Amino acid sequence: MSITQGINHLGLAVNHLETTRDFFCSVLDFQQKMIDPSYPRASVSNGFVTLTLWQVDHSLVVQPFHRRQNIGLHHLALTIETEEVLQTLYDKIKSYPGCVIEFAPELLSGGPRKHMMFCEPGGIRIELTWNG
Repeated sequence: MSITQGINHLGLAVNHLETTRDFFCSVLDFQQKMIDPSYPRASVSNGFVTLTLWQVDHSLVVQPFHRRQNIGLHHLALTIETEEVLQTLYDKIKSYPGCVIEFAPELLSGGPRKHMMFCEPGGIRIELTWNG
């Protein structure tokens, strides 16, 4: 038995706080839990996971994350309840301003599971997975 009990929250450094927060809330149905303009940061949750979004300091040189070059988050993977919801989200995401689709829903490890991969407008790489 582990002495830890799951993720309390996941902190993500984001390029533009409002852009990333709005994406999570409007597309993925997260709810904003708090906002702290003095840092600035905001917390959003879907009832299963809480994300704390931290605005990077644009007075410094901001580097986008590269999954093969940087230590840290490779991607955020979220479970989707049904195949239909996965397809609906794909349709919303592909037309959402600033989102970049890496690949559309496809079989994962021979199926029946399916997943897709994309970057939200702030550059966070996200995988959506339906477990089949």
